[in-house]
Amino acid sequence: MQDNVELIVNPRASGKHWSRGLRKNKQIPAVVYGPKIENLNFSISETDATRYNKSDFENTIFTLKSDNTNLNGLKVLKKEIVIHPMSRRPVHMDFYAVDMTSEVRVHIKVKYIGKPLGLMSGGVVQEIRHEVEVECLPNNIPEIIELDISKMQLGDVLHASDLILPANVELITSEEEALVSVTEPREEEPAAVEATATPAEGAVATAAPATEKKD
Repeated sequence: MQDNVELIVNPRASGKHWSRGLRKNKQIPAVVYGPKIENLNFSISETDATRYNKSDFENTIFTLKSDNTNLNGLKVLKKEIVIHPMSRRPVHMDFYAVDMTSEVRVHIKVKYIGKPLGLMSGGVVQEIRHEVEVECLPNNIPEIIELDISKMQLGDVLHASDLILPANVELITSEEEALVSVTEPREEEPAAVEATATPAEGAVATAAPATEKKD
């Protein structure tokens, strides 16, 4: 399951002027929202924003730490981080305040383990999906879901129904959704030969008649 991570934050004023000042001081403006709280503006360090902008922390429960009583102790999920297109530095983050007693829906990465038997017959592994949606309490969010593909033969397909989920985790993705297959390698199509039009032997190329010039 995902570990809880403490995140030191500070309340902030809203507005572009304040946001620019924060970024100059290596602080990133952020907001937290949820069904049971009003939107709260705060800032976090650019170092933390960069560190946690990785897929490893996609479903991590963060505990906010602040002198502000409205922020301190909030359990949140990272929802979105905006990256500057040129500098590639984070410029804003959104968080969602979770109710630890209510189930949430999240997307979990599927990790395929093992070497399919079908590879011995020349098969190729095709990973169709890399994640599935599940529903569970925040403290039960799995970090990844493993799927053993070692017994797959040529032509086999595994579906979401083949996943073994942890206790108290419900699959939301359709059970019929294909996840991975072992298929025959595609034959390379012969390169198309570019046809070049050349006049037939003895033929005389003719130009389009010029438009008659009028005085």
